Amino acid sequence: MVSFKDFAPSFLGISHNGQITLIVLEVTLLLGVIWLIFKKNKSNHRPDLTEDEEEELINAYRPESLTGDVSDTHPALKPRVVTGKVGVYIELEGVQCLNFSSHDYLGFVGDDKIEAKTTKCIETYGVGACGPRGFYGTTLEHLELEKSLAEFAGLADALVYSYGFATAASAIPAYAKKEDIIFVDEKRNFAIQKGLDASKSVVKFFKHNDTKDLEAILDRVKEEDLKDTRRARKSRRYLIAEGIYINTGEICPLPGLVRLCKKHKVRIIIDESISFGVLGKTGRGVSEYYGVPREDVDLIIGSLEFALGSVGGFCIGSRFLVDHQNASGLGYCFSAALPPLLATAALEGLRTIQREPGRLVRLRELCHSLHFKLNFSAVINNHFDFSGDPDSPVKLLTLRDDTPDPETTLERILEFCMSKRIAVTRAAFLPVDSAMVSPSLRITVTILHSQEQIAYLALALEEACREVFFDCYKY
Repeated sequence: MVSFKDFAPSFLGISHNGQITLIVLEVTLLLGVIWLIFKKNKSNHRPDLTEDEEEELINAYRPESLTGDVSDTHPALKPRVVTGKVGVYIELEGVQCLNFSSHDYLGFVGDDKIEAKTTKCIETYGVGACGPRGFYGTTLEHLELEKSLAEFAGLADALVYSYGFATAASAIPAYAKKEDIIFVDEKRNFAIQKGLDASKSVVKFFKHNDTKDLEAILDRVKEEDLKDTRRARKSRRYLIAEGIYINTGEICPLPGLVRLCKKHKVRIIIDESISFGVLGKTGRGVSEYYGVPREDVDLIIGSLEFALGSVGGFCIGSRFLVDHQNASGLGYCFSAALPPLLATAALEGLRTIQREPGRLVRLRELCHSLHFKLNFSAVINNHFDFSGDPDSPVKLLTLRDDTPDPETTLERILEFCMSKRIAVTRAAFLPVDSAMVSPSLRITVTILHSQEQIAYLALALEEACREVFFDCYKY
């Protein structure tokens, strides 16, 4: 007769050596399940509350703020309201002020000829496109603008977005994917940052306008590729820079960037939001400014909201690259098309640049004048770090690191300028924008300004420095 002791191991398919271990595991598991059941039942049992106790708990509840702590000096708490048309003068808080805060570099906003063209367009199409470009939203004005942009840039094709910010934020993830590497200047704009986030690519930041630092990073990546050739074969490389950086007012060193991109087989994307219509003898951007062949830049992206004085954005490049965005550019596919009247305004602005080259000559003269007044003022430079190129219409004055209470100090300078009927603005950043700089004034110049007005601005800033910084340091 077979005993249970002899039968159990053969029945369970185990040896005598593993029998004890198995039994211990089973018992432990069983005890654990029983403990969890009783623990769950116990934790679910809650004593009933009286109505008074419930009311007390409700009254004591304090939800967390959705926005977090906000400083009393936050600019959003003190909005400045602009009314009327934007030109060389604007009405700010009911006061007419000299405007050094708009990006209408060539004076197209409010231009009578452009207004007449857009009015006629409204009579034909109305004020909206009534759908995305792929669904009844395309008009002849869109096609004509895209054709003119491509011809103006000397490239094969162009594509128009309905919103300038969406251009970089959509175009970058349309090409760059998770396994790719993107090399980006540390002072890039916020739209580029959102495009980087959406692409989920590996991002390598290099020091602002520093080609030596970029080359060192490219060399390190090359060494990593030799160690992992399989990953390197799957990974594409992109470099993204701005023609003129809105966060510094400085022009990118395009020849050096192109040289490195050719050496390391990196595709180059240039955001010409500010430089398009500004740099170069005929306003064709940073490529013309440096004499770099246009084919050396793989893709040009930009905004219609600066020199062209309209709304929207654009991409210019080879037909293959631009066509890819018809299906992959999310901001293009799933947004209503640019209203035809705004496409007409941008088109007329582009034609005016070609028809009236004197606008570009005057803009350069005023850019140089503003640069000289701000950069060589001893009073201003005692308290601010100046940045901006002579040919750039954007200049930044950044408070020195040792400035006491910089937020309040900058606000007082803005208020002083306002008292002198001058409208300047601070460089605004979101807390999540890792490219944000110290509190700064962003000053812009347009062809509508005069030399006397630029001199008046510089004089007012010097007076502001004397008054505000004297109060800061006298205690």
